[in-house]
Amino acid sequence: MLYVDLPTAREIGELDLVRSDACVSIYLATTPLTQETGKSRTTLRQLIKTAIDRLEAAGVEKRRIWPLQEHFDTVLEDDGFWEHQAHSLAILATPEKLLTYRLANNLSDMVAVSDRFHLKPLLRAITFPNAAHVLAVSENAVRLIEVSSDLPATEIKVPNMPRSAASAVGKASINDSGAGRRIQGKEGQKVRLGQYIRKIDTALRPVLAHSEIPLILASTLPVAGLFRSLSRFDLLEDMIETAPDNMTEAELAKAARPVLDAHYARRMAEFRTHYDTRAGQSRTTTDISDAARAATFGGIETLLVDIDAVIPGSVDEASGAVSFVPKEAPGAGSYGVVDEIAGRALRTGARVLAVRKPDIPGETPLAAILRHPL
Repeated sequence: MLYVDLPTAREIGELDLVRSDACVSIYLATTPLTQETGKSRTTLRQLIKTAIDRLEAAGVEKRRIWPLQEHFDTVLEDDGFWEHQAHSLAILATPEKLLTYRLANNLSDMVAVSDRFHLKPLLRAITFPNAAHVLAVSENAVRLIEVSSDLPATEIKVPNMPRSAASAVGKASINDSGAGRRIQGKEGQKVRLGQYIRKIDTALRPVLAHSEIPLILASTLPVAGLFRSLSRFDLLEDMIETAPDNMTEAELAKAARPVLDAHYARRMAEFRTHYDTRAGQSRTTTDISDAARAATFGGIETLLVDIDAVIPGSVDEASGAVSFVPKEAPGAGSYGVVDEIAGRALRTGARVLAVRKPDIPGETPLAAILRHPL
């Protein structure tokens, strides 16, 4: 099972406000296979050493470094923590606090040391989670399946989940039309299906309440239509339109992949259409300096950032003016300018997506749709 705890966009915006003389951001590949986590722990030790070396080289006092080392040691030595991992691990630490996030995406190993956290990989994780839940529902059965890119799909056992529609309403069949019943026939069947769906929804709530990964429905009418109208969950628009009872977990996972791909493609197409419309109204920019000023004053509606772009420099807190520095000599007071713009945009309610460069208009480090004309 994948153990994922994604931050929300709001939380990432708040993390972007953290300032310290010793902000350490570590990202590393992990595995959900408990017996293979030793390699990840070894990698983490190496990344921690790199971070400590950089802090010492930057002249950070030892009394500030020691608490960080203690934080890292608690993670390294926590066997229970390593038994429950996903595909990547994010560690954000200052001398005062350490946070961890287990991510479904496959991220490269990296360490960053600055006066603020490096958060773009987290943005990527919430933009396109590399996993999904499939809810396979019929009158006869219901299953919740966890799907990821490189592990076998598995069924999640959900406490208090009804076995079937009939068991949910305490009948031998939802087509029971015994004499004296107020509601019979198709109307009675629909009412009982509604009771079944509400019980499914209630059982799922504790399991999926804090999940940030997509939920895909696998079902047929009339169950699918009723579930969409009665459930509180935000299901993907597309679904697996089939009777799922005889499908294996692997078959459901295979059917989920094109649904996920279509969902992500639709999001990017919607951005491109909206971007083209706003471009004719002088409400778009791919210029970093313009985007920085707009983000500082709450002027960005939607922002795409290149996950691989590294533009060192600084952004003035008050004016949003950008000072660029050479990549080969970033200096102690510099940081990722695109990351800073993304953080400011998040804190002012913008939608921020971390994508690959080919997905960005003009293949620039960023593209913004603005709330007001330039």
